[in-house]
Amino acid sequence: MANIKQARKRVGTIEKKRAQNAAFKSELRTTVKVFEKKADQNDVAGAKEAFSNAVKKIDKAVNRGIFHKNTAARQKSRMHKRLNELSA
Repeated sequence: MANIKQARKRVGTIEKKRAQNAAFKSELRTTVKVFEKKADQNDVAGAKEAFSNAVKKIDKAVNRGIFHKNTAARQKSRMHKRLNELSA
């Protein structure tokens, strides 16, 4: 445990932020899984909508500092590739 007062305060702040980030990551993973499920079912319209939602969440994660921009780019690229294969 930290001895300095401000460091003790930061422990609580960091824990709260960690919980928020974990919840957001979980939500994001669920959104990506919805896209994958639609793609597995060959539902092109549903997959396009799910892709759009997933990309929004991924971009928001980058803006919040939860994901690195390259990680987001890789995930979006893989999903877009899958969507293009589905549409073809």
